[in-house]
Amino acid sequence: MSDSLPTPPPGHIKVTVTYLEMTTKPMRRQRPHPHGLSLLRAENCTFSFYRYLYDTVGEEWLWWFRRAMPADELRAILADKRVEIYVAYISGVPAGYVELSRTNPGACDIQYLGLIPEFIGKGIGPWLLDWAIEAAWNGAGVEKVTVNTCDLDHPRALMTYQKAGFRPVGQEVRLDPDPRLAGLIPLTAGSHIPLPNQKLPPSEATPA
Repeated sequence: MSDSLPTPPPGHIKVTVTYLEMTTKPMRRQRPHPHGLSLLRAENCTFSFYRYLYDTVGEEWLWWFRRAMPADELRAILADKRVEIYVAYISGVPAGYVELSRTNPGACDIQYLGLIPEFIGKGIGPWLLDWAIEAAWNGAGVEKVTVNTCDLDHPRALMTYQKAGFRPVGQEVRLDPDPRLAGLIPLTAGSHIPLPNQKLPPSEATPA
């Protein structure tokens, strides 16, 4: 499928998104509880705190969509009682977060899950994913849990989701404006994704 796409236009990158789902609740694996970890729901999460989490967790993986989203639109999502945000803390310091969305009847989507860079590689991520899966299934009337990942994410993300019991159900290949060149994310982010050689057209760049 990716071979059928044209060469990315100036300032764009090719992104492969994989959609996964789980239709049977798994037995939760008994992982050791990470030392000093506490998990709290961010009730009435503020715009500024959410953006701190989203920007800090997602910068290296080029998460840009919520950076570009109008503030009022994001505030409406945060105010939706069907959206649940849980923050992981290590000894009182934010270490990552999980966002669950129950906006589609019968389904729970793991909208976002990730760690602040200093806490990657400490055994927190797998524990947090297992917890998120269990929490997703614990909602009333849930018949499936969904998630998606792309090749801008951590290189083990897709494998990790599959090992947890998700199965791929679809794939999409897009040509997206590079968010670094659009001014949404620092140029130093996404060290695993080379910057395009050419700049974005002025109409697609975000003013500084």
